[in-house]
Amino acid sequence: MGPAESPCRLASELAEPVDVLWVTPKATQLEAAFALVANPKLCRLVVPLLNGVDHVPRLRARFGAERVVPGTIAAELERAGPGRIVHRSPFARFAFAAAGQEQLSRAAGILTRFGCTCVFEPDEVTLLWRKLVMLAPMALNTTAAARSVGEIRADPVLNARFETTAREACAVAVAEGARMETETVVKILRELPGSLRSSMQKDVAAGRPPELDAIGGPILRGGQAHRIPVPITAGLVAEIARGTRTSLG
Repeated sequence: MGPAESPCRLASELAEPVDVLWVTPKATQLEAAFALVANPKLCRLVVPLLNGVDHVPRLRARFGAERVVPGTIAAELERAGPGRIVHRSPFARFAFAAAGQEQLSRAAGILTRFGCTCVFEPDEVTLLWRKLVMLAPMALNTTAAARSVGEIRADPVLNARFETTAREACAVAVAEGARMETETVVKILRELPGSLRSSMQKDVAAGRPPELDAIGGPILRGGQAHRIPVPITAGLVAEIARGTRTSLG
């Protein structure tokens, strides 16, 4: 089957009411995206699919806590050009906070018909950290090593660093109140398609600013707050920051 095309309306800002506002920019572009929604009351529901955890309180402060339903997406997607998105992974998995299940049932049904997986998570802390403990090890390690997941797993030294990063992230997640089984996370990382490359890795290769604070920052700050050592994560973040002249916070 060849590529599918679907027409859509474009607008420079939100000027009419919408049932669901999907918030999908890079974390580094969130502040600029706010300017596109001059009137927050036009949005009945706001569903962010951003990486990390820190964006949720920012969105609730702007749109109201009752309107914001956190969500996550797991997929390898790449912006190949204006209006052109390439879906490279054999999966696309959505998860949403259960508080929005009734309002998002129609949207979830549409996504499911297109072959996506949609689940609703009763605990939004677990929802957000479940993605981050998977994403951070992959993003930080593939970016620092400039290699795919499979190439990292094939190198004993890099693979040990990869799995230790996951264990550090899980320790912080649990301290933050998330339900997490560390060895299950490590097992999933061992089974990821070897060809996967993270969006952070692609951003750095293209000279774009990486989402370093959104992905690595919560683990570093959480580790400090809960007195949990995260030396491998800290080392990877520092290495990427030096190479890209990126700062945290």
